[in-house]
Amino acid sequence: MVAPPVPRTDRAALLAVLCGAIFLEGIDVSMMGVALPSIRADLSLSTSSLQWVVSAYVLGYGGFVLLGGRAADLLGRRRMFLGWLVVFIAFSGVGGLATEGWMLLLARFVTGVAAAFLAPAGLSIITTSFAEGRARDRAVLVYAGAAAGGFSLGMVAGGLLTAVDWRWVFFAPVVVATAILIAAVPLIPRDPPRPARAGGIDVLGTATLTGGMMLLVVAVVRAPDVGVAVTLGTFAAASVLLAVFVAGQRRSSAPLIRLGILRSGPLLRANAGAMLLVGSFTGFQFVAVLYLQELRGWSEWETGLALAIIGVDAVLAPTLTPKLVDRFGTPMVVLGGFLLAVAAYATFLPLGADWTFPAMVPTFLLLGIAFALAYGPLTIAATDRVAEQEQGLASGILTMSFQFGAAIGLALVTAVVVGTESRGALDSFRAALVVPLVAAVIGAALSLPGLGARSSAESHHP
Repeated sequence: MVAPPVPRTDRAALLAVLCGAIFLEGIDVSMMGVALPSIRADLSLSTSSLQWVVSAYVLGYGGFVLLGGRAADLLGRRRMFLGWLVVFIAFSGVGGLATEGWMLLLARFVTGVAAAFLAPAGLSIITTSFAEGRARDRAVLVYAGAAAGGFSLGMVAGGLLTAVDWRWVFFAPVVVATAILIAAVPLIPRDPPRPARAGGIDVLGTATLTGGMMLLVVAVVRAPDVGVAVTLGTFAAASVLLAVFVAGQRRSSAPLIRLGILRSGPLLRANAGAMLLVGSFTGFQFVAVLYLQELRGWSEWETGLALAIIGVDAVLAPTLTPKLVDRFGTPMVVLGGFLLAVAAYATFLPLGADWTFPAMVPTFLLLGIAFALAYGPLTIAATDRVAEQEQGLASGILTMSFQFGAAIGLALVTAVVVGTESRGALDSFRAALVVPLVAAVIGAALSLPGLGARSSAESHHP
């Protein structure tokens, strides 16, 4: 399904709207991190159940994102983007009105499902509206910079809004998303006529894929709360559903996903890197917020302002990163990002009970630069040289990797915090901080094979 060309004069406005949507999604996720202690106090949630405010969103996102990516290719990118943006707005409002824990978790789950359809559609609109080469790379880097900036600046916004009332963490996105919807309607290209597909939508493939992905996410996020046998059983059930899905796709005349796309080494490395980058950051954020607010007694706005330094990526990602990619290539920039992340987490490891803010600044600054360097180039690597009709699928795989990485990082850190609580809060936090450090080291190691394999397309972009 080839999209009609977008007039040059409209591309900047289109990119701005799509960047606004992904910025909103990033800010919506990270605002939760700062608001969690206030939500816990108001709704009487335990430490273990507190992670579900984030994990419910990830469950909906991770379970449906591959379907969302493929739906953008098959049913129309404009249709998916606008339709699910409306759902996102509605259930963000429901979250702000929640009076019980289950209401909040339901709202977060449905909002995650909406994002699972919304995000791949937005990225694939960009990759099909800009010609492959430097124009597309720069657009993707700006888009990824907006996502990363939202993710980091959300902590500031979350702190300020939570200082008023944590419910504004949900109501504010409703206002912003409504403005984005109004701007998007005239700008997003209309979907071309859908070609006839033999057999229509693959119902069995959709059911087994969605069920398998949701069970995988459940297994990860529930691991700290249940026994090993339950976790292994959930993983086994997920494996069975995914095996049925793969078998069905091989026989289907109109598969939901062309399995050959998963044979690309660069694509797999990029998605593994995406999981490790976001997983390590999500785990670190969880520990840092608990340390600052519950051990040190900092207010929400003080926490948000302290973490605002990480938001330097919102400036560097669209300005410095494109120049570095042009000069050194995507793999080298990704490696540099992971090495800075390793340094950032290592400097926070000897956490003290009375650390001053200046002692924390090196970690926050290094982490912001690391995100600016790695996030956008990983997005390029995961979608580069993918056929236009599969850009939604590639975008869905990447988005799933980001969300699944967040689920794993949060679950592992939570498990360590809960499992070491008897040692005291400070020792528990120090133990948990090893998780993001190890993830960043693995991410750096995975970046090394790409250094000698810079694609000719990247080297000779017009």
